[in-house]
Amino acid sequence: MRLWGGRFSEGSDEGVAEFTRSVDVDQALAADDLAGSIAHVRGLGRAGLLTGDEVSELVAGLEGLAEDVDAGRLEWDPALEDVHLNLEAALADRIGPLAGKLHTGRSRNDQVATDLRLWLRRAIDRLDAGLVTFERALVALAEREGTAILPGATHIQPAQPVLFAHHLLAYVEMAERDRGRLADARRRTNVSPLGAGALAGAGYPLDRLAIAQDLGFDGVSANSLDAVGDRDFVVEALAAAALGMVHLSRLAEEITWWSNPRFGFVRVADAFSTGSSMMPNKRNPDPAELVRGKSARVIAALTAVLGLLKGLPLGYQRDLQEDKPPLFGAIATWEASLAVIAGLIDTIAVDRDRMREAADEGYTTATAVADALVRRGIPFRVAHHVVGSIVAQAEEAGVPLEDVPDAMIGLALGAAGDAASAALAEDGTIGDALRAAASIDGALASCDVIGGTAPTRVAAALRAARARLDAEG
Repeated sequence: MRLWGGRFSEGSDEGVAEFTRSVDVDQALAADDLAGSIAHVRGLGRAGLLTGDEVSELVAGLEGLAEDVDAGRLEWDPALEDVHLNLEAALADRIGPLAGKLHTGRSRNDQVATDLRLWLRRAIDRLDAGLVTFERALVALAEREGTAILPGATHIQPAQPVLFAHHLLAYVEMAERDRGRLADARRRTNVSPLGAGALAGAGYPLDRLAIAQDLGFDGVSANSLDAVGDRDFVVEALAAAALGMVHLSRLAEEITWWSNPRFGFVRVADAFSTGSSMMPNKRNPDPAELVRGKSARVIAALTAVLGLLKGLPLGYQRDLQEDKPPLFGAIATWEASLAVIAGLIDTIAVDRDRMREAADEGYTTATAVADALVRRGIPFRVAHHVVGSIVAQAEEAGVPLEDVPDAMIGLALGAAGDAASAALAEDGTIGDALRAAASIDGALASCDVIGGTAPTRVAAALRAARARLDAEG
């Protein structure tokens, strides 16, 4: 007998029953459903709706079911639609008619909203731990190889040299923002809808705050209509997941380029590489590529739930059954991607010489040379033009910027047409000063601001990141 079937004289069409069934997906909520039921039973006891013996018997039955679920012993009956009806029927098999009192003052509407919040709260905590592990891998690599010099790029073109540690710490910053978004989402998730009933609130004097406290919630929903139809917390978690996957995808993209022999900056370990079924020479960074690809799935999950919600009136609608597949899939994908990328980073090998060779290409220290002229009284726009002229001459002559001769520097300064540049052209020390600024070490040291790539600044940022992670335990 269906637990909701008293109103109906005919059974459901078989196709409809199959179409509306969700137990294959929402059985993932079983542990949370049972935890919510135990708290609800105790709330019914406090309200005088159950005797002490009834509370004890119901709780014992629910705890026994929880053990079966945890051990994988519970057999799910697809004819019972969903996780809630399966568990209630299993409880009835275990303890008899008393199970019929379990649903007093409760609807599947507030029940599933409670389950989903409990599930997501646990998932957020796991994701936060995964982000910390990812950060630890980045920081460890920065400590190990961070003094390597990377050709920083804009427009995918050589721009300015940066320390490899500086580059890695940028991803640590992204991960910390991901953690902040998850913390915000968790705070709004951690509100109990239990007691909202189907839409109007429970018809019994339940102490909703006490039940919420039993479940570790920070408080209760303030409006029963909103409580059963709200999935903002799902959207917030998915938005955090989508952006977090975008961050991983950006790193994965760089790893795929860096590991290409034409770059040769890194070598992905064999354990995180695959070969080709046809080409014996291939070493493919497939895990990184799949992280990049799976980010699309998580972004799609966010848009799916936003699309699901956009046309719904207040209260619970059956459409909301469709919130779980995208949420469960996106969370699982992000969690797995974090673990894979952390493992890849832990085992990656860095070719410092190749990185340094690439950093020497493309006249990446030109900005530091322009800054050196500015420090000697030349307006930046003039300095920019002068150094651009020097770079053009050096490129034509095939010499690096730190080896340009005095004559080339004097010619560019003299052509600038202003008194300050002309005076510098006559200064016998300007060549040595500009060549020093044009060195990789000089260019790095010149970016000595908070958040800059100067070695002292990066070392301080790395120490701060390590201290924060160590404090996490």
